[in-house]
Amino acid sequence: MAISGGVDSMVLCDLFDKLNFRFALAHCNFNLRGEMSDQDEAFVQKEALKRKKEIYTVSFDTKDFAQQHKVSIQMAARELRYNWFQEIVAKNEFDYLLTAHHADDSLETFFINLSRGTGVDGLIGIPANTSWLIRPLLPFAKNEIETYANENALAWREDHSNEDTKYLRNKIRKELIPILKEFNPTFMDSFSSTIENLLGSRKIINDKMDEVRKEVIETSSNNHDEGIKFKVKQLLNYSDNTAYLYQIFHPYGFRQWKDIRSLLKAQSGKQLYSKTHRLIKHGNYLLLSTRSEKIDQSESFEIYEDQKLLNLDKGVIKLESRDFDCHYKINKDIRTAQFDKDLLRFPLIVRKWRKGDYFCPIGMKGKKKLSDFFKDEKYSLLQKENIWLLCSGENIIWLIGKRVDNRYKVTDKTKFILNASLET
Repeated sequence: MAISGGVDSMVLCDLFDKLNFRFALAHCNFNLRGEMSDQDEAFVQKEALKRKKEIYTVSFDTKDFAQQHKVSIQMAARELRYNWFQEIVAKNEFDYLLTAHHADDSLETFFINLSRGTGVDGLIGIPANTSWLIRPLLPFAKNEIETYANENALAWREDHSNEDTKYLRNKIRKELIPILKEFNPTFMDSFSSTIENLLGSRKIINDKMDEVRKEVIETSSNNHDEGIKFKVKQLLNYSDNTAYLYQIFHPYGFRQWKDIRSLLKAQSGKQLYSKTHRLIKHGNYLLLSTRSEKIDQSESFEIYEDQKLLNLDKGVIKLESRDFDCHYKINKDIRTAQFDKDLLRFPLIVRKWRKGDYFCPIGMKGKKKLSDFFKDEKYSLLQKENIWLLCSGENIIWLIGKRVDNRYKVTDKTKFILNASLET
């Protein structure tokens, strides 16, 4: 349970304690308010001791993190705390983490998102739960929570930075919402009804988008090297309606709808980036991958003669040496390769492809540049980036999982075989 020392977190703590649930407390010190931050931490530690609960604490240099990552203090604090929450949930095998967000927090989030431009998801406010995070107090207004705290003589800490209207959330809380409640004393009830209506609308949208995604996503290929494949022809049917493009691509961080429309008609190789993903135009498809999938092309590994395994991002290479006899059956699966071991020079090298690379593809005569091979095979930029090469010295002996080099193949003169297989 995340606990700040505020009235909402103290009420949540008291409720779960009275229900005899098993829980621990977690507190973040963001070091933004000097001694006040340290006093908040001391307060929640004292509360944990009084209730005989285990407590986890962490101290962040939030300002430094914000400067390094070029984000606001609020965004820095949010990223720091939720990353830490996920760590302690996973490390300690907790079922869930609970926060004390309430209906007023959700209303503030509604107006923040509305002011910045958003879709239905943004208007719904704060989600009640995720796979590991639950917000039990979300149905309750702040005044209801304070009433409970006063009736049960609970102590809590006030964060005076919440009064500073230089922050948008505080300005909405202190200036906008009181006016709305003045016009409509039952405004919070009306807001709750609105959220219910929006949740219903989202269900309709999601059902429709499930149909659209089945139409625009290529499901016949599950090759990781190709990323998620979106059919350009089908996407063009929706390109005049930004709402569809928003629903399809906003989960991946994209907001450049005009650029996505242009990408649909661009030549192969053109790319578009969000903070977390990229879209690549390749023929009749847009290929989606995470930005982390763009691997360092200089990365390489060594395989020694007695080595049995090598872990790669795309799977595990298993190696086996054995004597050759005439009854040995060559495996023709492209994910398996056999080599005349006496022709190899150890350690073997596993690396990415470089400009000017060539090999002698089995089944073909002579040398072939990899760039020409990729072009003939219609490899996308993403596939080329994800190709690993097995090399003996400077010579490429296997495009791993794709094609073996003719010079190192097993013949009737072979005495020892090196068998290599790629397993995902």
